[in-house]
Amino acid sequence: MTCVYRCGNACSHPVPNTSDNPYLNDLIAQAVSRRSLLRAGVVATTAAGAVGALAAPAAADPWWHDHGHDDAPRGLRFEAVPPNTDDQVTVPSGYRPQVVIRWGDPILDGAPEFDPDAQTPETQAGQFGYNCDYLALLDAPWEWRRRVLVANHEYTDEELMFAGYDGDAPTREQVEIAWAAHGLSVVALDEDRRSGDLTPVVGHRLNRRITATTEFEVTGPAAGSELLKTSADPTGTVVLGTLNNCAGGTTPWGTILSGEENYNQYFANAESVTDPQARERLSRYGFGGGATQRKWEQFDQRFDIAAEPNEVNRFGWIVEIDPLDPDAKPRKRTALGRLKHEGGGPRLTRSGRVVVYMGDDERFDYFYKYVSDDKVRWGSSRWARRHNDTLLDEGTLYVAKFTGNSPAEEIDGSGELPSDGAFDGAGEWIPLASGDESFVEGMSADEVYVYTRLAADKVGATKMDRPEDVQPHPYTGTVYIALTNNSQRGTDGKPAADEANPRNSNKHGQVLEVMEEDNDPTSLEFGWRLLLVCGDPEDPATYFAGFPKDQVSPISCPDNVAFDPHGNLWISTDGNALGTHDGLFGVALEGQHRGQVKQFLTVPNGAETCGPIVEDRHVLVAVQHPGEVDGASVEEPASEWPDGPGSIVRPSVVNVTKEDCGRIGR
Repeated sequence: MTCVYRCGNACSHPVPNTSDNPYLNDLIAQAVSRRSLLRAGVVATTAAGAVGALAAPAAADPWWHDHGHDDAPRGLRFEAVPPNTDDQVTVPSGYRPQVVIRWGDPILDGAPEFDPDAQTPETQAGQFGYNCDYLALLDAPWEWRRRVLVANHEYTDEELMFAGYDGDAPTREQVEIAWAAHGLSVVALDEDRRSGDLTPVVGHRLNRRITATTEFEVTGPAAGSELLKTSADPTGTVVLGTLNNCAGGTTPWGTILSGEENYNQYFANAESVTDPQARERLSRYGFGGGATQRKWEQFDQRFDIAAEPNEVNRFGWIVEIDPLDPDAKPRKRTALGRLKHEGGGPRLTRSGRVVVYMGDDERFDYFYKYVSDDKVRWGSSRWARRHNDTLLDEGTLYVAKFTGNSPAEEIDGSGELPSDGAFDGAGEWIPLASGDESFVEGMSADEVYVYTRLAADKVGATKMDRPEDVQPHPYTGTVYIALTNNSQRGTDGKPAADEANPRNSNKHGQVLEVMEEDNDPTSLEFGWRLLLVCGDPEDPATYFAGFPKDQVSPISCPDNVAFDPHGNLWISTDGNALGTHDGLFGVALEGQHRGQVKQFLTVPNGAETCGPIVEDRHVLVAVQHPGEVDGASVEEPASEWPDGPGSIVRPSVVNVTKEDCGRIGR
């Protein structure tokens, strides 16, 4: 079940990227001299419930001692949570988790309380959606101690939602409930000053649901393209819904970016396409086969490629919503390219131009950035907002090419460090398109934006291992990329290890740092190095930036990244391959503790940790797909979280605070 509903069993399908682009080991062999990392300098970067029944602090840590709180960096002064398989949210001693909002909790006026036996499409459309992922937490304007939460809802687990679910014959009502459970939620929260609890404000003026049937405006250079036109939308500018929204980012002007990721799984009958070029394009994006798992094509022909061949091109974008304007139409930004977008990490240049970093979550796919032509205008006036609304439509899209600086023979797939003591190198940004100008031979600008993967293939971008969340550090400008895993690395017929992906059969992933030349995010050159090569610290193939491995928490499959007010990196994981539950980890980035990894929490059976937010007094995570275990169902649940025995499992947002309402990690 874990992969069926989440990504359509992507890992069991052929790798979509069959281009002959070079791998880093090929590039390393061509290097004639060793290169030093580009040094990063100062940059003008702008950063922008009840307690669960099964949630508890960890017991005293018998397996590892962190050598005292006073010695740890600020923000990381807590006792690390041991690896475990407990069906609860486990947090350090002295902290407590609070369930803020669950799937099905009402957020709009008139929405009923959750009843799993009485769900309808209409009730779900007024309730918090399913499988929360990326989270953003903003201040509500002009309202004291009130916050605004934005949550992605990536996908639905029908077998865990509907009693007696028959996957071969879903009902229209079940399908329409699932449509309403996808998308995003915006919900106002009251913040209790004494306890730190966050409580939804039902019916607040900003509360909003965006679903698989909400109208989106297509903007940017590909809007109106022939490749985006359908029988229902002959203009190619209006799309119904957003799907598989994974990670995201917050823009300097306060809007939210959300990435459409594994959308290919929703579209049926790619096998019926006979035109060779169309088949190639579909295959490069992972489309294939006949009927889908969810059978949506039986209820809306737009999900049938044979009936609406261009509908697939209307998904796979970065979408932007304004959480502080419930009347603002959400937009799909074509200038940022069409991928399996994990999310988008914005950063400002010194002059005020906007840069968005993006990962394409697929084995052997690429790392991208977008640079706006114009600059941010500050303020909340209509004039400033109208101007900023154009920034993600007019700019240049780039893809990254990496070069390692170690001899090829030193990168043998074992994970052993090369002789210079680091996995590192340099890289360049290759332009793909800007406005209506294509920089890719043989492709129009429209084709570059709609078939961005094929454009990147043509220019020789470097194949990476599932680049997922990408976020720039708010203080240093260094960009952090979570490379989750790639079990096909080094297998028969597949690329071998290279310096950025130094292990064959890579089950645990790595975290990579990118430093733009002169710390200018518009630069065309960058340096890079690996911060972490994840896994069991007792495994010689792991690396923790040189920090002693007997003093770190095991970590596997990094997925999302965030930063705390002290500048520490926080990593949430998805698919822990060490046999214990996924979790949230703090990582020191500076000084003698650089590379020290400390586990802050773990999530329940079958769950993934998503959307971390780390503030001075709050840590929020989305507990996604709890109970998602092969063979599980409503009748035979694999988890009792969050409400205990006899209740249906419900994905939820959790808020962790100190019991004394003190500062996190202090």
